[in-house]
Amino acid sequence: MENYPSDISEEKLLAEIEKYNNDPNYHGILVQLPLPGHIDEEKVLLAIDPKKDVDGFHPMNMGKLLLGQPQTLPCTPYGIMKMFEAYEIHLEGKHAIVIGRSNIVGKPMAQLLLAKNATVTMAHSHTKDLPALAKQADVIVSAVGKGNFVTKDFVKEGAVVIDVGMNRDENGKRIGDVNFAEVEPKASFITPVPKGVGPMTITMLMQQTIEACKRQEFN
Repeated sequence: MENYPSDISEEKLLAEIEKYNNDPNYHGILVQLPLPGHIDEEKVLLAIDPKKDVDGFHPMNMGKLLLGQPQTLPCTPYGIMKMFEAYEIHLEGKHAIVIGRSNIVGKPMAQLLLAKNATVTMAHSHTKDLPALAKQADVIVSAVGKGNFVTKDFVKEGAVVIDVGMNRDENGKRIGDVNFAEVEPKASFITPVPKGVGPMTITMLMQQTIEACKRQEFN
């Protein structure tokens, strides 16, 4: 892992990415987001060799996801889908709502749910009457970055609730987007924060790094 100062120039960062693109000893590149304001995030992601993009954010890999031809997926949505598989949570015909429309979680999450034949609603800061809308859903995925945003009023009995949020309360304790104490009694399945979605994100990153290595070494 390479750590760079927050005032690194965009030119220097791009040069570093190019160095690792061309080094056959490195099979995966991940740039931790968000980047400092003076650096063009889109330009940086575009600079990564798609074959070494283990986080799935290169426009080529995002485009393949949209077309239903995924190779490397954004790690958090991918981890959530693997969690659904492991716990035999069937998505076909279910109504899923994704709260948050970021490129990192919200948008790719919606695409992966669609690929499993769920009916998907995407909610965001301009969505009206969100609690009532969410209460219609069989599956709720929240990725808004607001502590305890999702309360029991958002959740119908038996819903599956996935909490992607990572926030701090006034005492510095890590909390999710979901008010766990309120929602847990109503949910048929709920992920905690911490030790919920986070470990799956890391697992998928490791898996995709291994897969990238295999493609580069053996294909």
